[in-house]
Amino acid sequence: MRGRLLAEGLGTGLLLYVVVGSGIAAQSLGQDPGTQLFTHAVVVGLGLAALIAMFQATSGSHFNPAVSLAFWRSGDITSGEALRYVAAQIAGAVLGVIAANLTFGVSAMTVSETVRSGAGLVTAEAIGTFVLVLSILLLVRTSRAGLVPAVVGAWVAAIVFATSSTGFANPAVTVARVFTDTFTGIAPASVIAFVAAQLLAGLLAALVTRSLVPSHTPTRSPA
Repeated sequence: MRGRLLAEGLGTGLLLYVVVGSGIAAQSLGQDPGTQLFTHAVVVGLGLAALIAMFQATSGSHFNPAVSLAFWRSGDITSGEALRYVAAQIAGAVLGVIAANLTFGVSAMTVSETVRSGAGLVTAEAIGTFVLVLSILLLVRTSRAGLVPAVVGAWVAAIVFATSSTGFANPAVTVARVFTDTFTGIAPASVIAFVAAQLLAGLLAALVTRSLVPSHTPTRSPA
């Protein structure tokens, strides 16, 4: 279990390093917000795909409490394992943000002032997270886990650019991004609605997966 938790913490931390770092770097490209966001989306998608492939055989590369919750609901991991995964993911995510801030010469931890609120953004988070979790569960249940890195990386790149919320789709990512007042930050007041939408979407994806692919033997090594 120790190796799996290390993989989850390290993988999530590196993901946040890429998310925050690419956001800061994208701002240096000029004043065109479309170019900044597109570049950021592509880099995040590629980075996530690489990290999933790297740690998939060790922990399943959840890197996301909504994914771990869905695998728990599907019977692939126990409640205790899910809680430990989530703790490792959040701790790793915060450390990843700190590392990105420091390497780009900004304060290690600064609370974001970027408000991301409204029904449209919360709905976008629910949709983005639902498809993200659904794609993982369906690929695993149909013995196509090898496609998870490419599919998830592509979907995350798409929702970063194409949704009003810029595709957080991950409670650990959402919480950690409170601590960077840069391109990718989110104000604390916006976090609760985002996280609630993400977790509910993950549970819904687990229920839909059971309807689409009802026959399943828990693997104990998801994704």
